[in-house]
Formats: sequence, structure tokens, C-alpha cells
Amino acid sequence: MAGSASLPFLHGGPLGRAGFKQEPEDFVVEERLGFEPSGEGEHCLVWVEKRDIDSNTAAARLADAIGLRRRLVSHCGLKDRHAVTRQWFSLHLPGQASPGAEVLESDGLRVLGMTRNTRKLRRGIHWGNRFIIRLRNPDFSVEAARERWAVICGRGVPNLFGEQRFGNRGQNVEKAAAMFAGEFGVRDRLLRGLLISAARSEIFNAVVAERLVRQTWDQPKPGEIYGFSDNGTILVLANQRGDEAERFGRGILELTAPMWGGGELPSGGVVRELETMVAARFPELRAGLEGVGLRQERRVMRLRPVRAELRILGGADLEFRFDLPRGSYATTLLRELAELEEPVKR
Repeated sequence: MAGSASLPFLHGGPLGRAGFKQEPEDFVVEERLGFEPSGEGEHCLVWVEKRDIDSNTAAARLADAIGLRRRLVSHCGLKDRHAVTRQWFSLHLPGQASPGAEVLESDGLRVLGMTRNTRKLRRGIHWGNRFIIRLRNPDFSVEAARERWAVICGRGVPNLFGEQRFGNRGQNVEKAAAMFAGEFGVRDRLLRGLLISAARSEIFNAVVAERLVRQTWDQPKPGEIYGFSDNGTILVLANQRGDEAERFGRGILELTAPMWGGGELPSGGVVRELETMVAARFPELRAGLEGVGLRQERRVMRLRPVRAELRILGGADLEFRFDLPRGSYATTLLRELAELEEPVKR
């Protein structure tokens, strides 16, 4: 149970080393909602820029600034703390005017805009995120970086869950197993959710890794479940029309792997056999995920950057700009290019 650190690479491994997140400005994330707020309604939407602040802390600050109960502030997803991030928060203010920006601002938190909406923001309703990432002092050539980036953008990379999902040294998976076995009590709802997610992600990553080793990661096999990478829609076997492999070849559909839960695997044939075989390596995690009431779900196995750019900065530093759909990890792309050297956080 080691998270994603020891998983195989698709493109031959990192080209070399590069400095990563040396400063918060080296990792910029901008949320993309994928829809336009209505401009009216009882929810005040606040567009903020955060520096070195996690999303839950920012939400608490916004609530405390206007004396609002913290549960009345919501957001679409968690953003990296050690970064500069721009994201939306919704404040439930029925019958109340929107507060002034200066009231909400604090050290490291700046209000960039404000509007209203008829509904509050919920986890996972946004389309995804725009990333601007600087890698400092790479020990490989610019030419090698350009070539590898072109391959990554063209063929994509395995849509693995990143190290962030698994905690320090992958311990979230071990804690999840202990929690499922009743050996580790968890009262905090957020922590419980993180551990359950880590367990699910471990099995998903293991299935993808097995298909990488067998060189079937991007080779459709009988019994595949296909999905759309841009909206999460899944095509179960009963809803397939027979041309899925051809649409996969054109990049319209993607292959998927299981997000484990209760019930029968929807896949069939050799795909189902492989997924069952891999999941059998994790009896404690499998039983625990089924026991907490989760159902079988799917996640696409390929990740491709959208609107991708590579810029060369002063001193041959590299700057990557790209969009990714929600739930995917920028580090999953970059691990195929460089070994990321991140400073020790205090």
C-alpha cells in the first residue's frame, strides 16, 4: 500500500529532476466552473485568490468575517494549500445584501469578484481547473522537455490518483484499512472521507498499473466500460451500440477502471477477470468500501491536458499551462516528465 509512488510509467520515466513548488507562485490553480452564475438569488458567490491557504481555512475565514455559520459557506472542491489558487465560494445570504470585498479579505486572501446565484456551490459541480506550473532548474534539456511534453499531450498519461490523495508516505491507505477493521477510530467526518477515498484510489491505481504492465492500458478488450472524459458519463454494456472501440480510437471515448464499492462489476469478459483479480489483492479495503455503502463506479483511465502550452522562462525554467477536468491531478502529468523536487514544508 504505497499510493502512486511505485507505479509504472507510460513514457519511459522522468527525464531528470526539477524544482517544484519552490514558491507558492510556482503552482497557480484557477477553478473553471463550466457554467455562468445566474447573477441573482440567495447565494452570494465570491471569487477569491488565496496564497498558501487551503480551501477549508479560506471558507472558515469568509464565514467568520461576516458572522455566518461555517456550514453556510460552500465550495466546489479542495485546492492545494502551497500554491496561489483562485476559486469560487458561495455564502448563503437569503434576503441580505452581498458584503463588501474589504470585509471578506484577510492576509493571503483577496476578493477578485462577486455575484449572486440561485443555488449554492456543491462539491464536484465545476468542470475542472486551469494550471500554471513552473519547474525550476531542470537538469535535462529544453529540447527533451518539448519532445516529452508533445508525447504527453498527444497520447496522454494514465489518470492515476496523485500522492496528495494518499497522505504522508501513503499512510492514508493503512489508516483506512485499520479504520475498516475497527482498530482506528475516526470521528472527524472530513478525515473519514479522505481515508475512504484513499482506499478507493489505491484499488483504481492498481488496476491501471496492471493494465500498463500488460500493455492493455489503451488497447480495448472485450467487456470494456467506456466513458467520456469531459463529463463523467459512463456507457455500461447494455447501453453500448457497438462502435465504442472505434470512437475510443478517435479520442471521443476512454476506457475506465473501477472505483470500488458494493454490487457487481459492470465490466465483462477479460476486463472483468482482470479487475476482479487485482481487487482480490486488497481484501480489507474491498470489504471496507462495500461495508460503508459505496456502490461500484468508474473513472476514465487516460488523462490528456486541454489548451496545453509549454513556455521557456529565464534560466531555462519551464512553465506549463493546461486545463484538467475535476478530480484529476497535475502531478500525474508532470511525473511522466520530471522527478519533482519539492521543498520540505514546515
